Amino acid sequence: MRITVYVTPRARRPGVERRADGTFHVAVAAPQHEGEANAAVVAALADHFGVARGRIRIVRGHRGRHKVVEVDAGSA
Repeated sequence: MRITVYVTPRARRPGVERRADGTFHVAVAAPQHEGEANAAVVAALADHFGVARGRIRIVRGHRGRHKVVEVDAGSA
């Protein structure tokens, strides 16, 4: 499944929140330096959906706060 994600790097309170419009807001403590925030987003979404990190892939928006992420839930 593909989801739309808005990311807040360097957040005081990291977490994943689903909004009423179906998008997700992901707050991560990592800075947006050398892909650290993207790695933290993948880890946060993997924990949220209960899948391995390898099943989460950023499809669009690698350098921005708005991202399209593919979650391969498989048999989960």
